[in-house]
Amino acid sequence: MAFKPLHDRVLVRRVESDDTTKGGLIIPETAKEKPQEGEVIATGEGARKDSGELIAMAVKEGDKILFGKWSGTEVTIDGEEYLIMKESDILGVMS
Repeated sequence: MAFKPLHDRVLVRRVESDDTTKGGLIIPETAKEKPQEGEVIATGEGARKDSGELIAMAVKEGDKILFGKWSGTEVTIDGEEYLIMKESDILGVMS
């Protein structure tokens, strides 16, 4: 893939949610919510202060993250669905 986010933006692939509940019920496609977790695929270089100094990104490629329900912009790159969001839309990194 030849895509590099700019500034403090992050390219994220959603992690697919389970098709069944813990109790064994199958969840139909129409009732599923889009997952709010994903994997960081690519990051920009970071934001800049007014002085021009670079603020390093807190996330890196491969991190598993949680983000807000309405975060990011959905895009299709090379036939795959991704989200592009600002680093500030990321709620946290899962270990």
